[in-house]
Amino acid sequence: MDGIPFLRVSQCNAQKLRKRLQSKGALDLSLCVMKDSDETVLLPISPSCVSHVDLQSLRSMVASDNACEVVWSQSPLLPYKNKGKPSGNKLEKILQELFQCHGERWSEELRADLPRSFQRHGDLVLLGDNSFNLPLWKKMDPQLWSAVAKGLGAQRLAKISRISGDGFRSPMVTMLLGEHSWVNMSTTELGIGYFTLPYLVHAGAHHVHACEWNPDAVEALKKNLVSNRVSDRCTVHQGDNRQLQLSDVADRVNLGLIPSSEDGWPVACRLLKKSTGGILHIHQNVTSPFSNTANFPATDDATTLRISGRTSDREIWQAWADDTANRIRCHLKDISGTTWITNIQHIEHVKSYAPHVNHVVLDLECRPA
Repeated sequence: MDGIPFLRVSQCNAQKLRKRLQSKGALDLSLCVMKDSDETVLLPISPSCVSHVDLQSLRSMVASDNACEVVWSQSPLLPYKNKGKPSGNKLEKILQELFQCHGERWSEELRADLPRSFQRHGDLVLLGDNSFNLPLWKKMDPQLWSAVAKGLGAQRLAKISRISGDGFRSPMVTMLLGEHSWVNMSTTELGIGYFTLPYLVHAGAHHVHACEWNPDAVEALKKNLVSNRVSDRCTVHQGDNRQLQLSDVADRVNLGLIPSSEDGWPVACRLLKKSTGGILHIHQNVTSPFSNTANFPATDDATTLRISGRTSDREIWQAWADDTANRIRCHLKDISGTTWITNIQHIEHVKSYAPHVNHVVLDLECRPA
């Protein structure tokens, strides 16, 4: 496979993730760490270890808006003791030949506009939007993208840019070569169906109701359900889960929306089985220390939280969990007209987004009294 695999990360996380890769034996010590053009850092990965890199685990160590992805580069840097004449760049050589055929001169400006890194997914290569932007490239159409694909060892090419503002956080992908951007990932990368597939494939759930409002994600989820042979045990509901017309069906409800899943609490309470109850897995970004108690609306138990700046994060998570349990109990009573018991089973710290901003999950048992 052409290119060298790297883990692209933000500068603030480079040292921490470099140590993690090295501890797992996945860091390629024969190459230097690279600084990419978008101010991120590329950590070289041993090619034999690429398929074993646990991106989910690595991403749990960084904030959600920070880079953490496997990319492929055509410009590896050797350690200083091994540096000599640079090795030939296959992509550049192919493009130089293309320019010669068109009677155009190759230049340093064109070389600087080549991709420093890219993402490879099977036979699809995703280029960043910081390459191939010079007007001169358009003169090479229609042969340009076929030449680039040959240089990168790809069958399909696309450009990916920033997340769109369509409300679905859809990536802006433009196909350059090929008819579609669908890819088949390995079983270690679940992709779309982050919660649904583990419930069905690993936990053996009898049936899962999955809510998703992004139509592209719905299509991808359905494909993944079929490829994992579990589509007969899943009903996909497209749209806003607050409008879901279901009740009395669930043993467990996963409220995975962050920074807060609070808007979904009434629906989740309605979904729990009336006779036996169940478990709510409630995700939240909890900030500490709080300057006031406005984040915790009053409950019928008149809960008041007095938190100082010296209070530890875990104490604040516990305070949030206690208040949430009280409020869920009130929702359940309003919906059913009867008294319920809530029990905090576990509080799991997922990751930190910033100092004193933590993604936590509350496992809350809810039973009718």
